[in-house]
Amino acid sequence: MIQAKNLGMSFGTQVLFESVTFQLGTKERIGLVGRNGTGKSTLFKIILGEITATSGEITRPKDYTIGSLEQHIHFTKPTVLEECEQILRLALKEGEELFSSHEAEKILFGLGFKEEDLAKDPKSFSGGYQIRINLTKALLKKPNLLLLDEPTNYLDIISIRWLKNFLRNFDGEILLITHDRDFMDEVVTHTMGIHRHALKKIKGDTIKYYEQILLDEELYEKARESFERKKKDMQSFIDRFKAKASKAAQAQSRVKALEKMGNMNKLSNVEDLGFKFRYADIPAKTLFEIKHLAFGYNESDKLFHGLSFAVNKNDRIGIIGKNGKGKSTLLNNISGDLSPLEGKISFHPSVKVGHFGQTNIQRMNLESTIIEEIQSENGDLSIAQVRNIAGTMMFDGDLAKKKIKVLSGGERARVLLGKILAKPANLLLLDEPTNHLDLESIESLTEEIANFEGAVVLVTHSEIMLRNLCNKLVIFHQGNAEYFEGTYDDFLEKIGWEEEKQVSQVVSGKLSEKEIKQRRVELVQERAKRLRPHQELVEKLEKDIEEKETFSKRLVEALNSSEVLSDNSKLQDYTHALGKLNQQIDDLFEKLSLEEEKVSSIQSEYSKLLDNT
Repeated sequence: MIQAKNLGMSFGTQVLFESVTFQLGTKERIGLVGRNGTGKSTLFKIILGEITATSGEITRPKDYTIGSLEQHIHFTKPTVLEECEQILRLALKEGEELFSSHEAEKILFGLGFKEEDLAKDPKSFSGGYQIRINLTKALLKKPNLLLLDEPTNYLDIISIRWLKNFLRNFDGEILLITHDRDFMDEVVTHTMGIHRHALKKIKGDTIKYYEQILLDEELYEKARESFERKKKDMQSFIDRFKAKASKAAQAQSRVKALEKMGNMNKLSNVEDLGFKFRYADIPAKTLFEIKHLAFGYNESDKLFHGLSFAVNKNDRIGIIGKNGKGKSTLLNNISGDLSPLEGKISFHPSVKVGHFGQTNIQRMNLESTIIEEIQSENGDLSIAQVRNIAGTMMFDGDLAKKKIKVLSGGERARVLLGKILAKPANLLLLDEPTNHLDLESIESLTEEIANFEGAVVLVTHSEIMLRNLCNKLVIFHQGNAEYFEGTYDDFLEKIGWEEEKQVSQVVSGKLSEKEIKQRRVELVQERAKRLRPHQELVEKLEKDIEEKETFSKRLVEALNSSEVLSDNSKLQDYTHALGKLNQQIDDLFEKLSLEEEKVSSIQSEYSKLLDNT
């Protein structure tokens, strides 16, 4: 258990938070949320002892250990497995002489390593995989408290899904920062947020947290308005009667009371990224068509081949798969940044593309200001319009005059989003557009993508974006890319991730019978936990439908009565009420169908996992 009391942190005149008090309870898994720049990572560093708070203190029990995901790379062993096994040796308790490498292998396989990778030099891997090795080491330490700051960065969907399940069963406390809302909500027991320099902790997921914040602010505003009315009434009394001898004493009393009341300041607006794409109309149903597309950096090693599909207006196509398999490469083929080895991409002549990708970020003119870079995308925009877009991307006032070369990676990504907002388009190509955005901004972007009138092709590792947006997929698996006409849940039910099955089979082959039984128990518990909220909602929806259908029958009986049939006014009222009620019933059935699909998808997902364990 760890406790913070009256923590405050400032850098010069910039206050991040003040008078922050909280406690992490036994086995609590807490999601830490807040806008970018509010101090989440700073709070982590204070807990780790890397920096000292401006005020307040943190206390923890003796022998209470804290582990974190190191971004610094420092490997000392010749192989990946030995690098991780040394953590197990260090974790041996007094009197223990043996340890099992199964744990290290299980985590490494879950995070995307293959059996042949375990004997390789850890320094030979890419930066993303080196971070995965560090994540493995952090998980193997089994600290009392695990601090994870954006652990899903550099992970693909399969590894994210594995990590999600691992953290649900972690035997200790977790404090988690992530921009992946679905990941956070499926892992945490509590949500804690930094908002307006203060901290609030609630039991439940991010939805409950933000609902509570909105409610708190609504109540504050009502109290402030009542407070201001009371002050105004008191001032009015003072102004009217301070000169009258008979009321002077009462007026003076009001003056003293008014002085003691102080002030309730109006809440300031919280900066928000507001997205509004400019749609360019197009007189076509099909925007482009791909036929027999193939690409590789050499003929003998193609990332994909024989890929064919068409993209229609209003399509939302998700490109998914493990890292390094060709997702971004396919997007760059579509954008024209790369040329295919075989096949053809045919565009309608009126297609206008907005492309968010790493190559575009790198191509920005480093000597340009933010204003100049955004305006270069659309010369028809006035300076006022460009400044408005810059402000939307949180570059207000003089900040918009900063040069690209002095911006961080996250700031440059926001400038590129600003350029896409400036450009009229009917086809959006988006490669991990949520990187460097906070939860609120991601939600705003997701809504705008959903509302966009054109087509969207999206590379993302976010399962919630895939579920909320995509109606078709391109799946990178089994050494190729496959077009799939269906939702992400359809894919999980009908095909599923082959890599998950392979990991399960490899791990199961290395586990003892006792460990396999334990894993099956864990899977059953996980399934029950994930199913519970959906099953509860299904029951509630069924009850609501039953009640409304009963009421509908009564309305039909009343409509057929002589009393209503003879009264035109009543007839109209009853007919209107019945129509409205039937629409509500239809809406409930639609929600029920969606929830039943989710239940079926989860059951199918875990049936496959149990079959392979």
